[in-house]
Amino acid sequence: MAADLQLRTGEDLRRISRELRSMDNPEIKKRFRRELRAVAQPFVPLVRNSIKAVPSKQPYSAVGLRGQMVKATRVEVRTVGRDAGVAIRVDGRKMPSKQKSLPAMMEGTKRWRHPVFGNRENWVTQPRKPYFYRVVQPAGAASRRAASRVVDSISRDIS
Repeated sequence: MAADLQLRTGEDLRRISRELRSMDNPEIKKRFRRELRAVAQPFVPLVRNSIKAVPSKQPYSAVGLRGQMVKATRVEVRTVGRDAGVAIRVDGRKMPSKQKSLPAMMEGTKRWRHPVFGNRENWVTQPRKPYFYRVVQPAGAASRRAASRVVDSISRDIS
């Protein structure tokens, strides 16, 4: 699950990435990635706190489901390929075995069903507990503007 901070177009980021690869200045490349990461980094604690605040009968524990989701929350910056962009991700690949799809199930983007106490005759649908989009979406426009400023700044430095 990820909330992309879209730029004007993905082609802008790909074009700058191509130009950076052809340049022989590693400092500008590092600065580009660092500044894009800095735009998205403030969202990580917001998402983590939202996960911790999900209602549960059990208190928050770093080894429980919510704790594993907090550990799996990160910023991803990709400057190459078709999916170039900046994303805040609760990465299912970082979750324990057999729990990889739980971030999507908890948010409600995927159905969450399971047998009651292992009884395969009796199944229950778990209610969703949104934690991600309600935190990230309100600041989306400001983040897109900040990311566009980074792209414009690096474009000026390249030119």
